[in-house]
Amino acid sequence: MKIYLDHAATTYVREEVLKTMLPYFSEIYGNPHSLHNEGKKALIALDKAREGVAEIFNCRESEVIFTGGATEANNIVIFGVAKANIQKGKHIIISSIEHPSISEPCKELEREGWEITRLRVNEEGLIDLQQLENSIRPDTILVSIIHANNEIGTIQNLEKISEICQKKKVIFHSDACQSACSMSMDTKVLNLDLMTINGSKIYGPKGIGALYVKRGTKITKINYGGDQEANLRPGTQNIPAIVGLAKALEIAQKNREAENKRLLSLREKLIKGILEIKDSQLNGHKTERLPNNIHVSFKGINGQNLLLQLDQAGVYVSAGSACKMGSNEDSEVLKAIGLPKNLAQSSIRLSIGLRTTEKEIDYTIKVLSETITKLRENKFAKA
Repeated sequence: MKIYLDHAATTYVREEVLKTMLPYFSEIYGNPHSLHNEGKKALIALDKAREGVAEIFNCRESEVIFTGGATEANNIVIFGVAKANIQKGKHIIISSIEHPSISEPCKELEREGWEITRLRVNEEGLIDLQQLENSIRPDTILVSIIHANNEIGTIQNLEKISEICQKKKVIFHSDACQSACSMSMDTKVLNLDLMTINGSKIYGPKGIGALYVKRGTKITKINYGGDQEANLRPGTQNIPAIVGLAKALEIAQKNREAENKRLLSLREKLIKGILEIKDSQLNGHKTERLPNNIHVSFKGINGQNLLLQLDQAGVYVSAGSACKMGSNEDSEVLKAIGLPKNLAQSSIRLSIGLRTTEKEIDYTIKVLSETITKLRENKFAKA
């Protein structure tokens, strides 16, 4: 049996999405900015995809910008807002548990003389709203808070955050990649200025993202070339991927309530089974978390060893953010929630998805219990 429990890293492409994309590789292949008939066909597809995403975002079509993925979109946000608002100030606020595509650009800005405030989070991964309000200054130009954390799954209250940002008249952005399958992406309800999603977390293609930019938001391009995507993202649009992203988002949002109910049932069963294993603990918020996320630590176990043993048993999980795999550094997210080093290094993330079954959950619990017992009996495998 092979069980994929790493949907937070990436998802497969739905069959319906793939079917929608296929004609745009070899049948409708023109450049949407060409004036001939083949170009017009591609432009129609581009406009239709933008219209579909805008409907889900509850925004104007002109406020949807297609990018080469979430990392590019987040870089456009950080550097584009910084560049456009430098006369107002050089202060940005983020959380201490942001994805590397936010935290790393901010480190670069620090090297260039900017000041970055990183909001602390509690042991469940929630930011301190009072600290946020107190941290906003006259020279603050941007607040960027991840909607749902990619490691521990904790969901932030964007509505309350947006109230503070609006009151303080500061631009508010959220990386919503992990939440786009399970939560509403209505930008009027979330009440933010900028929002990022991508295809690879919603059963769409990789290498494609969408950035919501509220009309009037002061942001500028960081790359130069053509004037595509409202002059924010130059380069010929990837029509097959854009069409795929729009279709994947449409299906995910249409089915999210029923799928969330199913995932929650499986998640709770998996959590219950895991916590019956001696010296195990759940990390992140117990209820305000993604319906498919389970992040756990096992005392006395090396997480990498556990991951490798599970891989051999056909259970595919993660030790954290896929964007930081291969690094010897401890997870910044786990540091931020105050998890001791020994527990941080004994942690794994399991993220369930569309194809996950109850039978697979039962098998995973059984394999986890047996594997941890064997690792604890082997002194060479202990952390």
